[in-house]
Amino acid sequence: MKQAQALINSIKKRDFKPVYFLVGERETYFVDLIAEALEQHVLTDDEKAFNQNIVYGKDVSIDEVISLSKRFPMMADYQLIIVREAQSLSKQLAQLEAYLEQPQESTILVFCYKYKKLDARKKVVKLLKKHHVYFETPAIYDNQVPDWISQTMTSAGYSIDHKAAVMLVEFLGVNLAHISKELEKLIMLIPKGHHITPEIIEENIGISKDFNNFELTKAIGLKNEPKAYQIINYFAQNPKNNPLVVTTGQLFSYFQKLAKYHALKDKSKMNAAKKLGISPYFVSEYVAAAQKYPLKKVTRNLHHIKQIDLMGKGVDTYQTSQGDLLKELMVKLMR
Repeated sequence: MKQAQALINSIKKRDFKPVYFLVGERETYFVDLIAEALEQHVLTDDEKAFNQNIVYGKDVSIDEVISLSKRFPMMADYQLIIVREAQSLSKQLAQLEAYLEQPQESTILVFCYKYKKLDARKKVVKLLKKHHVYFETPAIYDNQVPDWISQTMTSAGYSIDHKAAVMLVEFLGVNLAHISKELEKLIMLIPKGHHITPEIIEENIGISKDFNNFELTKAIGLKNEPKAYQIINYFAQNPKNNPLVVTTGQLFSYFQKLAKYHALKDKSKMNAAKKLGISPYFVSEYVAAAQKYPLKKVTRNLHHIKQIDLMGKGVDTYQTSQGDLLKELMVKLMR
């Protein structure tokens, strides 16, 4: 994330490179963000008419892209060529090698390569890394996203409650594009300088601050049965917004992490956070849960969650409602 921001900052300063190869195998948000920064900062609106070309990998060949790249700009310092869906050209990339060794300095060529990964042993990748910009989005984990949300909102002139950031991740998953759209909505609705609370998230994005999988997991971890049953009753009344498969997935992940915590020799806060892939902010909750759930019980709970997940998908069950399955699961998990 920091590498992407550093790259965007250099683009804003007009420190351009002849070729940008942007790779997003799983997370494509930064590919689009960097390409958008180039689109905004390389050319003025007047210059774009003659000097900006956006093409798609499925519609062009590498030879055609190179031919475009060798043209000179008209009444501008640069021409900008953006190749979207560049993964469609994966079998032709070796043809790019000669151009990478002698690029047209007045052309800025951008490849947006998504949902695939290039073989780092190939010569074309080595040339990109040596002479140009080769950006590959690193793996992004759940525990990193709340901090990214906080940094994004701080840059926009806001602060955000940690729980509010976690609510967004729990509801939207590790999908930075979706989260970014919701943050943009908040920025449009809430005056700059405000602190974003769970109440603001609930009111403007429609995520319940009290009845969500994050709060359910927390209640189960503390063996707070009244709270857990409150939440599953809410889920039962709103099954479309709270699908069983999402709940079982969250619970399975939680108890997996709890099993890992039990297995740790070094249970210090920072080591536990690193090994479990969570924010240090949440380590105390796992410490408390580990006291209530011995490893043997954690293992059984993982089995119970798998069973209910299969039943929710129609295996070995007949017309059992989501609410009834959740209630059965709560009994098995907490008793």
